[in-house]
Amino acid sequence: MEKKKRESRSKKLDSKSLNKIKETQQVLDMYIEDIDENLNMIGKIGKNIKAIIPRDEASSVVGEEGLVEEKYIVNKKGKVLPVCIKEIIENENGIELIMSKRILELKVRKWMYMHLKAGVKLRGIVVGLKDYAAFVDVGGGVTGILKLQDMSETRLTNAADMFKLGQRIEVIVKKYDRDTGRIELSYKELMGTFEENVKKFKEGDIVDGIVRNRMKTGVFVEIAPNVTGIAEHVNGIEYGQKVLVSIKKINLERKKVKLIIIG
Repeated sequence: MEKKKRESRSKKLDSKSLNKIKETQQVLDMYIEDIDENLNMIGKIGKNIKAIIPRDEASSVVGEEGLVEEKYIVNKKGKVLPVCIKEIIENENGIELIMSKRILELKVRKWMYMHLKAGVKLRGIVVGLKDYAAFVDVGGGVTGILKLQDMSETRLTNAADMFKLGQRIEVIVKKYDRDTGRIELSYKELMGTFEENVKKFKEGDIVDGIVRNRMKTGVFVEIAPNVTGIAEHVNGIEYGQKVLVSIKKINLERKKVKLIIIG
């Protein structure tokens, strides 16, 4: 809905409405057509309003040299970015806009400083994946960290086991440090508890699963979010492999599920 509003607004822009948008720091969508040799992003707002994001307005985060790092810019060509207006230039060629992601990021950070706390639910986009964590843009370029142990009750070895780049997800704020701006996120609480998710199964069911770990005690197979069972070792089974299992035993009190790998 918000995106449709921004698109609709961008089609009707004139000098008067642009000045109002600038004063109130409303958000517009800018399509990035090119990036010049000075790392300025060139594009347009709506169908025909020229716009530029200077390098120093591309992010509120700067590197050791005091400049916005290339990583915040080079991969943006061909994408649509939410931005705020910094300056409106009117000349014989019409209207040109100087846009800013920095203003938007600082606006978002200000809101977060005032309102963010543990337990708040946010929507975000996965923008980075490491073995130990996923990095989620929770608005205006502000990124939180989602550690492996906060993704699922199932033991994982890589964030890519759960997510892919560009995936839109809901997360819960686990911890927010107002002094540093660091945001720690959690996902597993939104996936349902063991008790809730195991209800759809009964002993004797044959279901699909994913191998999540191999130990001396057996092979651990995830059959639902936050529901992992243990099966005896089978030759040729590898981490991440999809398998077919039979549910041998469900112990609700101990939160244990015994499985048999059948294929």
